[in-house]
Amino acid sequence: MSWFQRPPGWPAVLVDGPVVLRPYRRSDAAAWSEVRRANRAWLSPWESHLPGSWDESNSPAAFRYVHVDQRRSARTGDGMPFAVCLRENGQERLVGHLNIGSIVRRAFCSGYVGYWVDSRVAGRGVIPTAVALAVDHAFGPGGLHRVEVNIRPENRPSRRVVEKLGFREEAYHVRYMHIDGGWRDHIGYAMTSEEVAAEGGLLARWHRIRSAPE
Repeated sequence: MSWFQRPPGWPAVLVDGPVVLRPYRRSDAAAWSEVRRANRAWLSPWESHLPGSWDESNSPAAFRYVHVDQRRSARTGDGMPFAVCLRENGQERLVGHLNIGSIVRRAFCSGYVGYWVDSRVAGRGVIPTAVALAVDHAFGPGGLHRVEVNIRPENRPSRRVVEKLGFREEAYHVRYMHIDGGWRDHIGYAMTSEEVAAEGGLLARWHRIRSAPE
C-alpha cells in the first residue's frame, strides 16, 4: 500500500448505545495502564506477554510502544486496533481493547479478532457489542469476507462472547500459542459475511438476542 492510501475502513469510530470503539490516542496511556494493572489476575492467564513484571509491561511508558505498533499496523492495513470505551454519566472511559489483526486481502480477505475487557464491566454486554460493531465494520467498509477468533478452551467467558454471537466452532488447534508458560490449545471460531447478511449484520443479530425473552 503506497504512503498516501488509507487502508479500507480506517480510521473509524463505531458507536452503539454507551459502547464506543475508536482509535487509540497517546493520551490513553494512563487509563490503559490503570485498567491493565487492575486486571492482572483476570487477563494474564490468557495472554502472551513480554518477559518482565506485569506492572512494567503494562505501564504508561510501555503503552507508548504499544501505541506505535498499533499505529503501524493500522497504517499498513494489517490491523484495526480499537480502544473500547464506555460512556456513562457524560463521561467516557477506556474499558477494553479489540483488534482485527493479521489481515490478509486479495482472494482471502480475512482477519483475526482479539479482545479483552475490564472485569469491572464484564457481564454487561460491552464486549459482545464491541465485537458485533467491529465485525460489521470489517464486513462493510473494512472489505473483509471472513473473521476468525481463537480462544483457549478453559476461557469460558471469552468463549461465551463468540458463542452468543453465533460464531461457528470449526477447529481445535493443538499447542497453538505460547501463553502463561506453555504451548496452549485453542478452539477456532469463524464467521463469514454471508452468515449475517440476511439478518442485517451481526449487531442486529446481537440486539435480537439481547431482547429475546429468557
